[in-house]
Amino acid sequence: MVTVDASQVNIEVSGLSYTYPGSAVPALREVDLVLEPGRTCALLGRNGSGKSTLARCLNGLLLPGEGTVTACGIDTADPSGAIDIYKRVAMVFQNPDTQIVGSTVEEEVAFGPENLGLAQPEIRSRVDEALEMVGITDLAKRQPLRLSQGQKQMVAIAGAIAMKPRFLVSDESTSMLDHAARLRILELFEKLRAGGMGIVHVTHFLEEATLADSVVVLEQGAVGARGTPRETLGDPEKVRSLGLDPLAVTVVAYELEKLGHAVTGDVLTVKELLSWLYA
Repeated sequence: MVTVDASQVNIEVSGLSYTYPGSAVPALREVDLVLEPGRTCALLGRNGSGKSTLARCLNGLLLPGEGTVTACGIDTADPSGAIDIYKRVAMVFQNPDTQIVGSTVEEEVAFGPENLGLAQPEIRSRVDEALEMVGITDLAKRQPLRLSQGQKQMVAIAGAIAMKPRFLVSDESTSMLDHAARLRILELFEKLRAGGMGIVHVTHFLEEATLADSVVVLEQGAVGARGTPRETLGDPEKVRSLGLDPLAVTVVAYELEKLGHAVTGDVLTVKELLSWLYA
């Protein structure tokens, strides 16, 4: 069994390249990245840019072709550390139906802790805590497949939380949801981040990325831009150059500046724009 250094809390990606079998084009090219607990990183990029591939490399579902990924001090390429990585880096996927296996919600949430070999009282405690944190205690006895898509996604997140990971990787977990369900997921992510968990949120919604601490934009498998939301998303021309549709509010601010109205700083929200307009 691999030795785990408890002082190593980051996910560190160094020179990561990955090419799918049978493909001549790398899905990831020399990606360097450091992810920290208690912070949210949004991963953006056009379709095929490598976002989901990178997400799957963070907890060893995919192994580097070149370079390294170290999750909380554990090299993902070391097979003896796989279980320890899964404990520390949990994943939630785009379609919750692909990962739900329990016949009831509470059985589903218990699945991860059971596979860790925990004692039954500890499993029960973790299930109750996760259900309460996600706000679905009332669904405990329900059959997951009879729930709405948003409720299923909450169940999947509760199952991940029950593992007590240091990081939660969300691979477009909001993309199939309506606006209300998306907001509920984002509020939960913020609650988890505030509690010290690192959140890696793969999304194609730029509005969601504005809520993150940092943004990484992938372009053809490489890092095309990185920085704060304001640094990476505030300039609509820069956003377009990365193959993304800029936020409407940044376009309005940009056009106002072209007309001679100097908007102070990069505007990311409607509230910021209105504050400037009515100042």
